[in-house]
Amino acid sequence: MIPSFHEDLDILEVKERPCSHFPPHLHKSMEFIYVTEGTLEVGTGTDLFHMERGDLALIFPNLIHHFQVFDKGSRCISMLAAPSYFGSYKDVLVKQRPESPVVKASDLHQDVLYVLSALEHSKNSEGNYPTQHQDALSHAWIQVILSRCLPLMNLQPREDFRNQDLVSKIITFIATHFRESLTLPQVAEAVGVNQFSLSRVFSKTFHQNFNHYINSVRLEHASALLADSKASITEILQDCGFQSQTTFNRTFQNFYHMTPRQYRQSRQ
Repeated sequence: MIPSFHEDLDILEVKERPCSHFPPHLHKSMEFIYVTEGTLEVGTGTDLFHMERGDLALIFPNLIHHFQVFDKGSRCISMLAAPSYFGSYKDVLVKQRPESPVVKASDLHQDVLYVLSALEHSKNSEGNYPTQHQDALSHAWIQVILSRCLPLMNLQPREDFRNQDLVSKIITFIATHFRESLTLPQVAEAVGVNQFSLSRVFSKTFHQNFNHYINSVRLEHASALLADSKASITEILQDCGFQSQTTFNRTFQNFYHMTPRQYRQSRQ
């Protein structure tokens, strides 16, 4: 998930969804991914980690990560916890990172499985999770997961890992300015490299071109607004940096294989 308009609020977002490819990104929130069907590859920095059914990944805040899917039909429970959920673990989550973000199913404590079971029972009669949790119990859920999983991880100071400064600058700048009209030369100047070097970073690290990545950031924000807000489609496309309804509709349909209106109807 791209940095969310919800992430500064005291909210735990829970969604059960198909696993999907997602380019490198970061956000202030803590992300938990629990694979319920199939497999998933989660990448942090330049490393890729394999996940099977029943595995849980803990993605630390402000840590660049991405997802790849090679198993059609894979599904997961995705939880995004705002910084207010970090509690006494805030310093650990901000200053360190795990060598591997994945806790294998065989290593998950029964308390974590209990929390995941509680989430399963929180679904409504249509099989959907509440979009947002804001009660004391949800804070306790996150603390239980952290207390049982962090001791299983080999944590390292972030500065001990390979320098990701340029990639971090690129992702942070785009996350902050995606509503504006961005060009490759403009972003290159902002992060202090020439446009040819920036283009190579997108090719080798992001595995896509500049325009495709910009659109993926804008569309992630647009899809969240379509699902969770009452803003009009015109207001949404303008808020996400698209210059026209035609461009927005075409780009959205290429990514999601449905129109923005159809997407909103499917979410409702």
